[in-house]
Amino acid sequence: MTLSVCIRRSVTLTCVLAGFAMAFAQGASAAPRAAELGPEAPLATTSGGFVGRITVEPAHGPVGTPVTISGEGFPAGQALDIVWATVTGQWNVTTAEYFGREFKPAAYRIARVTSDAAGHIAASFVVPDDFGFLHDIRVQQGARLLTQDVFNVDMTVKLLADNVPVGTPLPVEIDGIGWRELEDSWVLLYDNRYTGWISVTTTFGSAHFTVPATGRPGRHVVEVIHSDFTFPYRNKQQSPSPDRPQFKIGFNITPGAAVLPPAPDRQAQTTVRRLPPPGELMATPAFAGVGKPVVVRGSGFAPDKPVALNWMTYVGNRMTGRGWEENSTVVAEATADASGNVAFFFKAPDDLGGVHTLWADTAGARKTGSLWIAPTALPLDVAHGPVETTFKIHLKGVGWSETANIYTVVYDNGLSGYACGFNSQGDVEVFMQATGEPGWHFIDLYPAIYKGKETRPINFRLPELTGDQDHPGEDLPIFHFAFEVTPDGIRGAASE
Repeated sequence: MTLSVCIRRSVTLTCVLAGFAMAFAQGASAAPRAAELGPEAPLATTSGGFVGRITVEPAHGPVGTPVTISGEGFPAGQALDIVWATVTGQWNVTTAEYFGREFKPAAYRIARVTSDAAGHIAASFVVPDDFGFLHDIRVQQGARLLTQDVFNVDMTVKLLADNVPVGTPLPVEIDGIGWRELEDSWVLLYDNRYTGWISVTTTFGSAHFTVPATGRPGRHVVEVIHSDFTFPYRNKQQSPSPDRPQFKIGFNITPGAAVLPPAPDRQAQTTVRRLPPPGELMATPAFAGVGKPVVVRGSGFAPDKPVALNWMTYVGNRMTGRGWEENSTVVAEATADASGNVAFFFKAPDDLGGVHTLWADTAGARKTGSLWIAPTALPLDVAHGPVETTFKIHLKGVGWSETANIYTVVYDNGLSGYACGFNSQGDVEVFMQATGEPGWHFIDLYPAIYKGKETRPINFRLPELTGDQDHPGEDLPIFHFAFEVTPDGIRGAASE
């Protein structure tokens, strides 16, 4: 699939966003979610033994596969439910700590049928957009399980672009990632380099993300393979579970103008999921990057009296053994009007990302609200120069919890390390050296899970390629940068 771009020496990502939206729309499965098959059904159990039998054809297939169900041996003239068994996933997190993933059983009715005089039943459906691998298909009456068979949802990986210039965001679409051990942790390799891992805990087994096309014009290879213990398992055919799939997809980078990411200020979040509920003190906007103007309004204060607005944050780190503590400072002051209304105007503090409690005291009571600091990125201090040129990546508003206090750095789709923002109150500076052949090189910063109680799979301190869709705890953005390596002797230039 070829995506058109603007014809210039270098073009920005904006020029191709519409093309990628179309690519995802064309490649995405039209299958419903499991919950759209029908109403939620009871989690049935057997009572008095199994009754009847069913055959599911085919026995496996990818999301969107048409399936027929035929059954026999049921009591005549009985209303029966045919049910798809699955799970719903969620992250187990607190304000500060990560405990892993949780999956709860769920079931949805495919069809309600009535057995004929000979005890036969029949139904058909389309495999939903759901977690991959084994799912029970059950016949039940209310909460009584009569019989069941299984269907295996085949995992699929698609690369929805080919013949593109360097820097093009390559849309990757994956359906049918599983939720059980050995089925739930998949990683992407780019030209044999470890790029990052793919999470689908809250997206029902589906992942849609992009990675930049990096390298010289010519053929390149993307792989998706399993990894339960941090790093890719390269000889899976000799493992205790050798039938897990592996995916290899080739594509071409063509000569031509590079596709560059948009300026950092255009990569700022426009929405934040899971914002805390508003309090008596209302912040507008409800979230902001460091330095952005904010107004906080409240009522019920003493008329014509001064009011101080306090800002709560966290101070500390995880290395000294003393942990962290809450700390409040006055962030703005104002005088209530004759009706007791007050408005505080200030700029979002240069502080940790995530939710911050706002509070102000009035006679006999404390009024509270909150403001969410969203991570933001500054332009590179130097964007062009020969190999060994040092340049700086600068983030503001990095968080403090185990799920928000680090960003991972990927250079030309190869993991380069991570950077922590807790000890520096959300301010992160990463100094890097330009490497590679002359031309454009691409640096991506992904959210990650710093640490936690989970022991399997082990996905700590790794780039989460789907981190802007399925990250535990906070809703965090992904940042993209580009650096042009110039021939020796051409000095570096400040970022535009």
